[in-house]
Amino acid sequence: MICTTIQNKNLEQILEALEECEMAEIRLDRCNLSLKDIEECFTSDVPLVATCRISEIIASEPSLQDERLTPQSKEIKAAQIAEKRLCKAIEAGARYVDVEIEAPKQMSKRVRNVAHENGTVFIRSFHDFEGTDSLEALKAVVEKCCYHGADMVKVVTTAHTTEDVERVMSLYGWCRESGGNQERIAALADGGLIAFCMGDAGRQSRLECLRYGSPYTYAALTEEESAAPGQWAADQMRKNVYGDFRFWDDETCYMMPASKSFAQRAIIAAALADGESHLRGYTPCGDNEAAIEVAKNIGAEVELKGNELVIRGISAALDSLDCPSLHVGESGLLTRMMIPIMAQIGSGPVKFTGEKTLLGRPLTGAKEIMHAFAAEITSEESSDIRVPLMVKGPLDATRAEISGRHGSQLISGLLMALPFSQKNTSLIVHEPKSIPYMFITLEVLKKFGIKVGNDMLGGRDFIESDGDWSLCTEMVFKVKGGQRYKAADLDLEGDWSAAANFLVAGAVFGKAEIQGLDTTSLQADLSIMDILMDAGASLSQLDGDRGNITVQRAPLKAFSVDASNCPDLFPIISVLAAFCQGTSRIAGVGRLANKESNRAEAILEMLTQMGVAADIEGDVLSVEGYTLAQRLLNPVAEAAGRPSDAPGLLKGGKYTSRHDHRMVMALKVASLGADGPITIDDEECVAKSFPQFLEIFKF
Repeated sequence: MICTTIQNKNLEQILEALEECEMAEIRLDRCNLSLKDIEECFTSDVPLVATCRISEIIASEPSLQDERLTPQSKEIKAAQIAEKRLCKAIEAGARYVDVEIEAPKQMSKRVRNVAHENGTVFIRSFHDFEGTDSLEALKAVVEKCCYHGADMVKVVTTAHTTEDVERVMSLYGWCRESGGNQERIAALADGGLIAFCMGDAGRQSRLECLRYGSPYTYAALTEEESAAPGQWAADQMRKNVYGDFRFWDDETCYMMPASKSFAQRAIIAAALADGESHLRGYTPCGDNEAAIEVAKNIGAEVELKGNELVIRGISAALDSLDCPSLHVGESGLLTRMMIPIMAQIGSGPVKFTGEKTLLGRPLTGAKEIMHAFAAEITSEESSDIRVPLMVKGPLDATRAEISGRHGSQLISGLLMALPFSQKNTSLIVHEPKSIPYMFITLEVLKKFGIKVGNDMLGGRDFIESDGDWSLCTEMVFKVKGGQRYKAADLDLEGDWSAAANFLVAGAVFGKAEIQGLDTTSLQADLSIMDILMDAGASLSQLDGDRGNITVQRAPLKAFSVDASNCPDLFPIISVLAAFCQGTSRIAGVGRLANKESNRAEAILEMLTQMGVAADIEGDVLSVEGYTLAQRLLNPVAEAAGRPSDAPGLLKGGKYTSRHDHRMVMALKVASLGADGPITIDDEECVAKSFPQFLEIFKF
């Protein structure tokens, strides 16, 4: 990334300049801004660094030019002014705040506390405008910055010789090699160190620092507005870093399709209900259309009017339906959801048939769960349970304990089926996974008049976490028997699983704006917002929880996440990780085996083919990432005979999707950062969840 230094400007000039910047440093010591101006300036979507040098304030602030003031009192007053300006910038939305290491201790501490309260990265910086000290002295500067609470460290010296430059640039390698008692210093290697040199001898280091792993470098708006000796103009730096790289910066605001997690549940609930339901905001895809066919197969009447589904239900009850066979398309959710439902409302055995990848996917845990309710489930052509299969009910238990290790989908089916029972049921789920999807089921059931009580349980960690789903060890559902579904009208939410691809594309390769989403959603894949923020992406939303969401490029660093509750995010966040400086770790690999493909194997194969270092150990996928700038600069470095640890852009070529719609989307996003075209053997399988994706995601 290129951070453009903006100085000697008023608010109007700054806002105009920001339109041409991918990120910027606002010199609050050199710009004529009131506190109100600062607040308006730092609400920008452009990632901004707030800088206010105390020495500059002493030299320029009119109130400090009184000769009767002692040097000490001038410094105290200047620090107060700097603190006020920096804190205002932080509270308004500054992404970074830069405090020089010489700043007063208490002032620095207060700014750091405000920064951490507001999620702002706290930079401690050191500048030597005279020369470059010894390597040991430079290391001591880094250690001092870390000791004083730095999230990032900036070291800038004046170079008179190439040896000066080499000493400064060697700090990157030293940070990577440090460990043990210097863990905080080692952490700087993952995008936490900015080190380069001023002066003519250090000019090239301003570019080279990006190749070494600096999250960004500094440039001037124009050559005439240089903030320090040897600083490049921004347009010249862009040309040298990015060349003719084509960014993904479409001005279109993309409408996301309806969440199939909500749509499929709502379609089946409406089909079971008594009366006419209206589902607004419907968008077709393979899985949703399969749910409509199931609804029709069990006797519901379905009509599509524009983007509204009108469904007249069958007023289902226990043993009320004669339906000897049911085709569930390619949808794993629909299959698992309908197994308990058909066991309850079917008057006899029901044969399930399906197609494509579904036929090869074992329904792990289905036999044990159905047997816990004294229901029968068998497969015709396999020793394990997979489609085609036969199910026979009813569900017969007032209390059952089951494992949730294999996912939530069949449990969601139980929650939809058990209200038909004659008696009340207690369902205890041990080791629950994909918990958000269970809550989606409960939300849909509530809309259709079905009441289900629930409790989440766990150990001390869970209790102290105030309900962190990942720490929940048991869920207890209380289902009242003898209930009937009632017709309902509802709006279908936009799909966060689809949105994740656009958000990652914008965060890594340019900018994206999307609409049709709710940031209070129960959808597990809403976690993409947290993941992107942890990685350092720039995200904003206007006009409330359903307003448009904008994401644009910002310095990205490695992240760690447990994706057990959102396994559909694995393919796209593995691509994100490839462009985040450092080693990202994604837990939850065990949830990927029975998707449309063996998704863990597919992701590892994809990354390896692209030249990304990745491995799976236990339940964790580790991905070694490099920034886009590092990847772009590496071939240039190799051509010039300079060593570099970073690989270049991702490798283009022929890839397989393994007929998995999530892999197609991830590959399409990855192609934006490839050194040549990426061709995919089966793109059409994306119609399973998002038929319009290939048309919308053009490049």
